[in-house]
Amino acid sequence: MKAISLLFFLFALACSDGNRNTDTVSASPEPAYEVMEDQAYSEESMVQQKRTVTEEQEQKIIKTARLAFETPSPEETHQRILQLTSQYEGFVANDNSGKSYNRIYRNMTVRVPTKNFQAFINSVSEGVEYFDQRDISRQDVTEEFVDLEARLKAKRKLEDRYLELLSKAKNVKEMLEIERELSNIREEIEAKEGRLKYLQNRVSVSTINLEFYKYTAESGVTVSYGQKIKNALQGGWNGVSVFFLGLLYLWPFFIVVIIVLLVVRWLVRRGKKK
Repeated sequence: MKAISLLFFLFALACSDGNRNTDTVSASPEPAYEVMEDQAYSEESMVQQKRTVTEEQEQKIIKTARLAFETPSPEETHQRILQLTSQYEGFVANDNSGKSYNRIYRNMTVRVPTKNFQAFINSVSEGVEYFDQRDISRQDVTEEFVDLEARLKAKRKLEDRYLELLSKAKNVKEMLEIERELSNIREEIEAKEGRLKYLQNRVSVSTINLEFYKYTAESGVTVSYGQKIKNALQGGWNGVSVFFLGLLYLWPFFIVVIIVLLVVRWLVRRGKKK
């Protein structure tokens, strides 16, 4: 009986050792490359973590305005706007003038720091009795601004992780794949940086479009009947003068016609004598 118990114990011990060896062989660590790659693709979760509440951010507002009005002296108004532009630390982005049938006009595009936007408009509006157009718009781009900053930060972190993966690449194939992904990431970073700079410029410097003009002739002016008769007589005389001047321009033609008639007459007379 004791012998049977001993054999059973030895059999159980052997089975236990076999299972332990099997577990040891089947357990294999996950490759470091795959772990790093999984972490590298966690961009979207990082973006969500880095987005802050919009109310906590400084508001990013793009301000634009368009003013159109009549002025008694376009040149004086132009000089005054140039003076105000310099006073409020702005610059003229566009300046052109022209004439139409009954008015002269000038169009200007002025950009001033956003902090001086309203003060500049108020100064330009002084003395203007009526605006043909006065549009002021404000576009809130705070959410887009915050989103771009968060995505840029995530893309830069992703770029750093791919650079780390590149240093651990085991063969040329892995290096080429990682470099291709790095190129795509850098293109996205440059595009987002460009958009961010554009928004920052539009937010920090506001745009004002100005159009001012002056009528040069009054409409509805009537001509008296006597003046019409005078104009008609003068027009008739001018017509006669033009007619006679035209005849003078034709004098070579008349000479040729006379010569031809004389030759024809001579030929006819000569034929009759024969």
